[in-house]
Amino acid sequence: MKSLKLITLLILSIATLSCTAKTKDPIKKDKLALNSSPDKTTIKVALLLDTSNSMDGLIDQAKAQLWKIINELSYAKCEHETPNLEIALYEYGNDRLEKSDGFVRQVINFSSDLDEISEKLFSLTTNGGSEYCGTVIHQSLKDLKWGKNKNDLNIIFIAGNEPFTQGNIDFNDAITNAKEKDVTVNTIFCGDYQNGINGKWKAGAILGKGEYMNINQNKRIVQIITPYDDVIIQLNQRLNKTYIYYGSKGRSYSANQSMQDDNALKMNKEVSVTRAISKSKKIYNNAKWDLVDAEQEETVDYAKIDKSTLSKDLQNKSAKELKKHVAKLSKERAEIQKLISENDTKRRKYIASHKNENTKDELESVMIKAIKKQARSKNYSW
Repeated sequence: MKSLKLITLLILSIATLSCTAKTKDPIKKDKLALNSSPDKTTIKVALLLDTSNSMDGLIDQAKAQLWKIINELSYAKCEHETPNLEIALYEYGNDRLEKSDGFVRQVINFSSDLDEISEKLFSLTTNGGSEYCGTVIHQSLKDLKWGKNKNDLNIIFIAGNEPFTQGNIDFNDAITNAKEKDVTVNTIFCGDYQNGINGKWKAGAILGKGEYMNINQNKRIVQIITPYDDVIIQLNQRLNKTYIYYGSKGRSYSANQSMQDDNALKMNKEVSVTRAISKSKKIYNNAKWDLVDAEQEETVDYAKIDKSTLSKDLQNKSAKELKKHVAKLSKERAEIQKLISENDTKRRKYIASHKNENTKDELESVMIKAIKKQARSKNYSW
């Protein structure tokens, strides 16, 4: 009987401890889940771009099609969840870069700050130089923190137009290292398909378990104007008014958001539209400087905000008034984002019915095709 009572008491104790663990502090548990986002399945893409003299067209295509690529990746699902997206950027083959570094420079480490990625991409300029593909691949593998979760998608895209064999680091050694890190290497030759094969670009892709592709980097990008573009641009203007910068760098981040809107619009209307669509998605998150996004992630303490970092019209508001204002703009943003999403759906259908073969050799087209093919092996779907 004593043994039975002891077992019963032990079971009850375990049950009590288990319930306590589950219900102790659900708010802290939620915050912990938010703070553990680095463990979430992530798509990591490193772009290694040749910025030598002849590559102006390549850089222009990258600028014009960045938001298309981001949007397409935002539709990805892995085990019914939307993965994180991080992009890194390297330039190589430019005489302005340090010879001691193999004419290679990390422009930006893996980042989910889409405005900063855009800013860095638009800052690139071309100049004559020596293009060492093995060196830039080796450096990206050495510098970057690649994903180690089973469904993380680790991808390198290297684009250029000189032989793949140049430089002191053998591309075979660099790509063998990539495979050991579960990194797929895709090669994009800017020029004739057969010339790329002769220059070992295809050999690099085969070794890296990736795709060999070629594009005409000087090709004029085809724009498909749709009836929904102006509506989306107008909605983006309304969307911008829902951002509330805060913190020591909040104002500068907000200014950069506007600058990247301007950069997109200077390229053409389609780029401006695709950027606006990106801004309507969860993948575009600015919790580090925007109170609306910070509130969504429960990472803001209104009582501790330095009021001097807010815009003048908000500096005299109490914590309660500020929280109420954020809630109002949060609701407005959700409504605007929904409208952009609805128009995006219509726009995508319109484009699908008007698309032609002229887009098949553009940067965005070949990159998305390769990513989707490689993602299928890791339970991704679109």
